[in-house]
Amino acid sequence: MNLSCIIVDDEPNAVSLLEMLIQQNTSWNLIAKCYDAREALAFLRTSKVDLDLIFLDINMPQLTGMEMAALLPPSTHIVFTTAYSEYAAESYSFPTIDYMLKPITLKRFYAAMQKIDAFFARAGAPSREAVPPSPEAAPALIKEDEYFFIKSGRTLQKVLLKDILYIEGEKEYARIVTPDQRLLVYRRLKDIEDQLSSTFARIHNSYIVNLSRLDAIKDNHVFIGTIQIPISEKFREAFMNRIKQRVF
Repeated sequence: MNLSCIIVDDEPNAVSLLEMLIQQNTSWNLIAKCYDAREALAFLRTSKVDLDLIFLDINMPQLTGMEMAALLPPSTHIVFTTAYSEYAAESYSFPTIDYMLKPITLKRFYAAMQKIDAFFARAGAPSREAVPPSPEAAPALIKEDEYFFIKSGRTLQKVLLKDILYIEGEKEYARIVTPDQRLLVYRRLKDIEDQLSSTFARIHNSYIVNLSRLDAIKDNHVFIGTIQIPISEKFREAFMNRIKQRVF
Protein backbone atom coordinates (compact mmCIF):
# COMPACT_ATOMS: atom_id res chain seq x y z
CA MET A 1 0.00 0.00 0.00
CA ASN A 2 1.36 3.40 -0.98
CA LEU A 3 0.86 5.65 2.04
CA SER A 4 2.31 9.11 2.65
CA CYS A 5 3.85 9.61 6.08
CA ILE A 6 6.09 11.88 8.15
CA ILE A 7 8.33 11.29 11.17
CA VAL A 8 8.27 13.68 14.14
CA ASP A 9 10.97 13.00 16.73
CA ASP A 10 13.62 15.12 18.46
CA GLU A 11 16.14 12.23 18.52
CA PRO A 12 18.14 12.11 15.24
CA ASN A 13 19.12 8.47 15.78
CA ALA A 14 15.50 7.46 16.25
CA VAL A 15 14.53 9.34 13.09
CA SER A 16 17.30 7.66 11.10
CA LEU A 17 16.30 4.20 12.33
CA LEU A 18 12.64 4.68 11.51
CA GLU A 19 13.51 6.16 8.12
CA MET A 20 15.62 3.09 7.31
CA LEU A 21 12.85 0.71 8.41
CA ILE A 22 10.29 2.50 6.24
CA GLN A 23 12.52 2.69 3.17
CA GLN A 24 13.73 -0.92 3.34
CA ASN A 25 10.45 -2.63 4.19
CA THR A 26 7.56 -0.64 2.72
CA SER A 27 6.44 1.22 -0.37
CA TRP A 28 5.32 4.16 1.74
CA ASN A 29 6.29 7.68 0.75
CA LEU A 30 8.20 9.38 3.57
CA ILE A 31 7.63 13.02 2.73
CA ALA A 32 9.23 14.75 5.72
CA LYS A 33 11.34 14.31 8.86
CA CYS A 34 10.68 16.89 11.56
CA TYR A 35 12.72 17.22 14.73
CA ASP A 36 10.12 18.90 16.92
CA ALA A 37 6.34 19.28 16.99
CA ARG A 38 6.30 22.96 16.07
CA GLU A 39 8.38 22.28 12.97
CA ALA A 40 5.94 19.53 12.02
CA LEU A 41 2.87 21.74 12.48
CA ALA A 42 4.47 24.46 10.38
CA PHE A 43 5.30 21.93 7.65
CA LEU A 44 1.75 20.56 7.58
CA ARG A 45 0.25 24.04 7.51
CA THR A 46 2.39 25.41 4.68
CA SER A 47 3.14 22.43 2.44
CA LYS A 48 -0.46 21.29 1.83
CA VAL A 49 0.70 17.69 1.50
CA ASP A 50 -1.55 14.66 1.14
CA LEU A 51 -0.72 12.95 4.43
CA ASP A 52 -1.98 9.59 5.70
CA LEU A 53 0.14 8.82 8.75
CA ILE A 54 2.40 10.43 11.37
CA PHE A 55 5.06 8.58 13.34
CA LEU A 56 5.01 10.74 16.44
CA ASP A 57 7.35 10.79 19.43
CA ILE A 58 5.81 11.78 22.78
CA ASN A 59 8.60 13.18 24.95
CA MET A 60 9.69 16.28 23.02
CA PRO A 61 10.59 19.76 24.33
CA GLN A 62 8.26 22.78 24.12
CA LEU A 63 5.37 20.81 22.59
CA THR A 64 4.90 17.13 23.38
CA GLY A 65 3.59 14.53 21.00
CA MET A 66 0.35 14.32 22.99
CA GLU A 67 -0.10 18.08 22.77
CA MET A 68 0.58 18.00 19.03
CA ALA A 69 -1.89 15.14 18.56
CA ALA A 70 -4.61 17.28 20.16
CA LEU A 71 -4.02 19.95 17.51
CA LEU A 72 -4.43 17.62 14.54
CA PRO A 73 -7.70 16.93 12.72
CA PRO A 74 -9.43 13.65 13.62
CA SER A 75 -8.62 12.37 10.11
CA THR A 76 -4.89 12.32 10.91
CA HIS A 77 -3.81 8.79 11.88
CA ILE A 78 -0.95 8.36 14.33
CA VAL A 79 1.63 5.77 15.31
CA PHE A 80 3.24 6.90 18.57
CA THR A 81 6.93 6.06 19.00
CA THR A 82 8.24 6.49 22.53
CA ALA A 83 10.41 5.05 25.25
CA TYR A 84 7.61 5.49 27.81
CA SER A 85 4.89 2.88 28.23
CA GLU A 86 2.76 4.93 30.64
CA TYR A 87 1.16 7.01 27.87
CA ALA A 88 -0.26 4.02 25.99
CA ALA A 89 -3.82 4.26 27.34
CA GLU A 90 -3.99 8.03 26.81
CA SER A 91 -2.68 7.71 23.24
CA TYR A 92 -5.84 5.90 22.14
CA SER A 93 -7.96 8.99 22.82
CA PHE A 94 -6.57 10.09 19.44
CA PRO A 95 -6.86 8.35 16.02
CA THR A 96 -4.01 6.03 16.99
CA ILE A 97 -3.20 2.92 14.97
CA ASP A 98 -0.28 1.66 17.05
CA TYR A 99 2.02 2.50 19.97
CA MET A 100 5.64 1.38 19.50
CA LEU A 101 8.13 1.36 22.36
CA LYS A 102 11.74 2.34 21.65
CA PRO A 103 14.15 0.95 20.74
CA ILE A 104 12.08 -0.20 17.76
CA THR A 105 13.15 -3.61 16.46
CA LEU A 106 12.60 -4.96 12.96
CA LYS A 107 10.16 -7.52 14.36
CA ARG A 108 8.13 -4.82 16.12
CA PHE A 109 8.13 -2.62 13.02
CA TYR A 110 6.81 -5.53 10.91
CA ALA A 111 3.95 -5.95 13.38
CA ALA A 112 3.14 -2.24 13.18
CA MET A 113 3.41 -2.31 9.38
CA GLN A 114 0.88 -5.14 9.15
CA LYS A 115 -1.48 -3.31 11.52
CA ILE A 116 -1.18 -0.08 9.49
CA ASP A 117 -1.77 -1.80 6.15
CA ALA A 118 -4.76 -3.68 7.56
CA PHE A 119 -6.22 -0.49 8.97
CA PHE A 120 -6.07 1.40 5.68
CA ALA A 121 -7.28 -1.63 3.73
CA ARG A 122 -10.40 -1.72 5.93
CA ALA A 123 -10.83 2.04 5.71
CA GLY A 124 -10.57 2.10 1.91
CA ALA A 125 -8.88 5.08 0.29
CA PRO A 126 -6.68 6.99 2.79
CA SER A 127 -8.00 10.33 4.00
CA ARG A 128 -6.57 13.42 2.33
CA GLU A 129 -7.60 16.02 4.89
CA ALA A 130 -4.75 15.87 7.37
CA VAL A 131 -3.42 19.42 7.05
CA PRO A 132 -4.24 21.38 10.23
CA PRO A 133 -6.64 24.23 9.42
CA SER A 134 -5.30 27.74 9.67
CA PRO A 135 -6.59 29.87 12.58
CA GLU A 136 -8.50 32.04 10.10
CA ALA A 137 -10.19 29.09 8.41
CA ALA A 138 -11.30 27.06 11.42
CA PRO A 139 -11.72 28.89 14.75
CA ALA A 140 -10.58 26.84 17.71
CA LEU A 141 -12.58 28.91 20.18
CA ILE A 142 -16.33 29.46 20.22
CA LYS A 143 -17.46 32.33 22.39
CA GLU A 144 -20.92 32.39 23.93
CA ASP A 145 -21.85 34.61 26.89
CA GLU A 146 -19.26 34.08 29.62
CA TYR A 147 -17.52 30.91 28.54
CA PHE A 148 -15.50 29.40 25.72
CA PHE A 149 -15.46 25.99 24.18
CA ILE A 150 -11.86 24.93 23.56
CA LYS A 151 -11.24 22.33 20.87
CA SER A 152 -8.96 19.54 22.10
CA GLY A 153 -8.74 16.65 19.66
CA ARG A 154 -12.35 15.53 19.12
CA THR A 155 -13.60 17.19 22.31
CA LEU A 156 -15.01 20.68 22.87
CA GLN A 157 -14.24 21.52 26.48
CA LYS A 158 -16.11 24.27 28.28
CA VAL A 159 -14.06 26.84 30.21
CA LEU A 160 -15.58 29.73 32.16
CA LEU A 161 -13.95 33.08 31.41
CA LYS A 162 -13.82 33.92 35.10
CA ASP A 163 -11.67 30.83 35.71
CA ILE A 164 -8.95 31.81 33.25
CA LEU A 165 -5.82 33.12 35.00
CA TYR A 166 -3.85 34.04 31.89
CA ILE A 167 -3.23 33.03 28.29
CA GLU A 168 0.28 32.46 26.99
CA GLY A 169 1.01 32.68 23.28
CA GLU A 170 3.66 30.62 21.50
CA LYS A 171 3.73 31.50 17.78
CA GLU A 172 0.76 29.74 16.17
CA TYR A 173 -0.80 28.34 19.34
CA ALA A 174 -1.65 29.40 22.88
CA ARG A 175 -2.01 27.90 26.35
CA ILE A 176 -5.08 28.85 28.34
CA VAL A 177 -4.27 28.50 32.03
CA THR A 178 -6.86 28.00 34.77
CA PRO A 179 -6.26 26.93 38.38
CA ASP A 180 -6.78 23.31 37.32
CA GLN A 181 -5.80 23.08 33.67
CA ARG A 182 -3.35 24.14 30.97
CA LEU A 183 -5.24 23.81 27.68
CA LEU A 184 -3.48 24.07 24.35
CA VAL A 185 -5.29 25.65 21.41
CA TYR A 186 -4.15 26.09 17.81
CA ARG A 187 -4.85 29.82 17.55
CA ARG A 188 -2.82 33.02 17.58
CA LEU A 189 -2.90 35.15 20.72
CA LYS A 190 -4.12 38.18 18.76
CA ASP A 191 -7.16 36.25 17.48
CA ILE A 192 -8.01 35.15 21.02
CA GLU A 193 -7.56 38.70 22.32
CA ASP A 194 -10.14 39.98 19.83
CA GLN A 195 -12.75 37.61 21.28
CA LEU A 196 -12.18 38.33 24.96
CA SER A 197 -14.15 40.69 27.18
CA SER A 198 -12.77 43.85 28.78
CA THR A 199 -11.91 41.82 31.89
CA PHE A 200 -8.76 40.72 30.03
CA ALA A 201 -5.69 42.79 29.17
CA ARG A 202 -2.69 42.23 26.91
CA ILE A 203 0.46 42.99 28.91
CA HIS A 204 3.11 41.38 26.73
CA ASN A 205 3.53 39.96 23.23
CA SER A 206 3.17 36.54 24.84
CA TYR A 207 0.62 37.16 27.62
CA ILE A 208 -2.99 38.14 28.19
CA VAL A 209 -4.09 38.27 31.83
CA ASN A 210 -7.45 38.19 33.54
CA LEU A 211 -7.57 41.45 35.52
CA SER A 212 -10.02 39.99 38.02
CA ARG A 213 -7.45 37.30 38.96
CA LEU A 214 -4.49 39.65 39.58
CA ASP A 215 -3.17 39.78 43.15
CA ALA A 216 -0.45 42.43 42.78
CA ILE A 217 1.56 44.58 40.36
CA LYS A 218 5.19 45.34 41.12
CA ASP A 219 8.36 46.23 39.21
CA ASN A 220 6.98 45.66 35.71
CA HIS A 221 5.38 42.35 36.66
CA VAL A 222 1.91 41.17 37.59
CA PHE A 223 1.37 38.45 40.17
CA ILE A 224 -1.36 35.82 40.17
CA GLY A 225 -0.73 33.87 43.33
CA THR A 226 2.88 32.73 42.99
CA ILE A 227 2.86 33.18 39.21
CA GLN A 228 4.93 36.15 38.00
CA ILE A 229 4.27 37.53 34.50
CA PRO A 230 6.24 40.39 32.88
CA ILE A 231 4.71 43.62 31.59
CA SER A 232 6.43 44.72 28.39
CA GLU A 233 7.13 48.34 27.53
CA LYS A 234 4.90 48.09 24.46
CA PHE A 235 1.77 47.38 26.53
CA ARG A 236 2.68 49.03 29.83
CA GLU A 237 1.09 52.46 29.32
CA ALA A 238 -2.30 51.17 28.14
CA PHE A 239 -2.34 48.54 30.87
CA MET A 240 -1.44 50.96 33.67
CA ASN A 241 -4.02 53.48 32.44
CA ARG A 242 -6.66 50.83 33.03
CA ILE A 243 -5.23 49.96 36.44
CA LYS A 244 -5.16 53.63 37.54
CA GLN A 245 -8.94 53.72 37.27
CA ARG A 246 -9.01 51.29 40.20
CA VAL A 247 -6.24 52.86 42.33
CA PHE A 248 -7.27 54.60 45.58
